[in-house]
Amino acid sequence: MTLHRGRGFAAINYPIGMNLGGDPSQALVHSNPDGKFTVALSAIDLGQGMKSVTRQIAAETLGVPVEDVYVDTADSDTGPHDMGSFASRGTHRMGNAVIMAAQEARGVMLEAAAEELEVDAADLVTDGRGNIHVKGAPSRSITTMAAAQAAQFRQGRTIAGRGIFLIPLSEVDPDTGEMTPVSCFAHAALLVEIEVDDETGEVSVLDMQSAYEVGRALNPRLVEQQLRGGAWMGMSHALWETTEPHYPSRDHGPIDFNTYLMPGPGDLAPHHISVLERPAPDGPYGGKGPGEMCANPVLPAVANAVYDAVGVRIDDLPITPEKILRGLQALGGAKPRNRLGR
Repeated sequence: MTLHRGRGFAAINYPIGMNLGGDPSQALVHSNPDGKFTVALSAIDLGQGMKSVTRQIAAETLGVPVEDVYVDTADSDTGPHDMGSFASRGTHRMGNAVIMAAQEARGVMLEAAAEELEVDAADLVTDGRGNIHVKGAPSRSITTMAAAQAAQFRQGRTIAGRGIFLIPLSEVDPDTGEMTPVSCFAHAALLVEIEVDDETGEVSVLDMQSAYEVGRALNPRLVEQQLRGGAWMGMSHALWETTEPHYPSRDHGPIDFNTYLMPGPGDLAPHHISVLERPAPDGPYGGKGPGEMCANPVLPAVANAVYDAVGVRIDDLPITPEKILRGLQALGGAKPRNRLGR
């Protein structure tokens, strides 16, 4: 038995959203009498942090504390229209819609505050802590709660806003049909180091190093968690998830989707992440979001690492021990492409 080490690299450009009918997202924002705000969306949080990031975007735009914003991801019957939580579009598309809705609601809130303070709304600013005051005169102020109550109970105003974000439709070449399917791209590069056992065909992932360009990381902790979780998912797709038999016997292997294996915490490799921020001109506060991109580069990088380690080129996933052993048999043994083997 010999353990062979290999390194594999992959770089990708990942499209954000699509260009179907402008790829619209809508958002509604309204204030409650206590000065807190509700954001209504039909974008579903699948664990990617949609509620958290849209809450931050709304609070930043409104000029109120983030704890004063509640996000309601309803459904397609009761919420404003959204194309869906797919194509890594959530942060970019819905974030822009939330900004538009929050800007409209903020305008009404400042008008209500201006009427109470007997000043021009253009002379008011928010402090992000629940207060509205006159520029240069912090003592002349009113709380967002008081402004909301004045609007609803005295002035007859509704502090609310509507937002819809559409990307410009692409021009289409009449001869070739060529068009621009998306509005922006995110980028990633990943280097993985693995070890292949030439007797069992087993692959162990030893280390991952990656760099991701995500526009602006609106919530750095969420971005890191998604990148780590996505890499785990990519490793699982690359090496584990299958109902194919183990070689040479399937007695100990999975036989259906109830028993097939996925990696556990003990199978995770150290992952060194660099997040590169290049704010997107058309993104909400520059953000694009990592989305599905966080899983994708792992698959080709692992395939390249296996080839580097033992010389077996596998182009269908997952890369099972059986496929590696059949490849080694066809080669007449391991043919490392590097000098890392031992």
